Amino acid sequence: MPADAIEVKALRPEDTARWDDFVMHCPQATFFHRAGWQQVLERAFGHTTWFLYAEVDNRIAAVLPLAQIRSILFGNKLCSLPFCVYGGIAGEGPAAQALDLAAQQLAAQLRVDHLEYRNILPGHREWLAPPLYFTFRKELHPQVEANLLAIPRKQRAMIRKGIAAGLRSEIDSEPRRFYGMYAASVHRLGTPVPPLRYFAILRDVFGDDCEILSICHHRDTVSSVLLFYFRDEVLPYYAGGGEAARALAANDFMYWEVLRRACERGVARFDFGRSKQGTGAFDFKKNWGFTPQALHYEYQLHRAEKLVRHTPASPRYALFIRAWRRLPLRAANLLGPLIAPSLG
Repeated sequence: MPADAIEVKALRPEDTARWDDFVMHCPQATFFHRAGWQQVLERAFGHTTWFLYAEVDNRIAAVLPLAQIRSILFGNKLCSLPFCVYGGIAGEGPAAQALDLAAQQLAAQLRVDHLEYRNILPGHREWLAPPLYFTFRKELHPQVEANLLAIPRKQRAMIRKGIAAGLRSEIDSEPRRFYGMYAASVHRLGTPVPPLRYFAILRDVFGDDCEILSICHHRDTVSSVLLFYFRDEVLPYYAGGGEAARALAANDFMYWEVLRRACERGVARFDFGRSKQGTGAFDFKKNWGFTPQALHYEYQLHRAEKLVRHTPASPRYALFIRAWRRLPLRAANLLGPLIAPSLG
């Protein structure tokens, strides 16, 4: 295919249906390639976005969602895609190559520190790609009971403990109950919480494909999760629990309820999301019988001379985490929405 037969264009509102139709049928695409993320990132955080697509014969052949984050604390980057586990180019061949070139040119024009693709599979072996994140995905059995029996015995015992405690799950129409659980959890981890409006916008933009499930013990909410549905997958994405959650095995029961409900809905795959090796979340997901799969986050340096990794292991970031944990929860919930948009 000659290069002049490919046109790289920016997403316009009238292109949204075509974009999402491509994403729904493209093997490389994920929930995080959906056009709605442009609205989410712009409305919730005010980030500048470039949702680029390559067109051949008036047909979309590849897409690349990009957003720029400019932060005094964490630098200036062009990323596909902030606040998302997966990203990068969805598509193949010359159309994908045209988008790749356009993104690199845009990164140079914007004078960012680096360009970042959050790939499931490697795309640029010559770029920096420090091993950091793993994803956990597993096929589901059509029968609910078969999925329960497939969970390792010790983890299955925790689920049964939650059942015996009388826990129950409820679907919420708005995110306030979830937000209280999530804000408390990330504060314990030393991480700023995004604003409540971010989660409300997710529900508004993605509709029934974004669901909130809360776990209750008697009249009390003990844990909650915001999840996404995409094609034949379910992705529990943001989750949190209160102080009683551990004693009641509420988080174990919560993820089982997500899996159980998804199975009854006919979903074929459970995506447990990303975790860093050596963390409690990584071990928790392995305990469910999921096999970790390395993600390929790739970085092309532009203005930066080296890649600065903000991880809990870095002294500067570890100091920030300790200080954030010491903040009263009320103060953290006021300050978090001011800082979280720059994290991405």
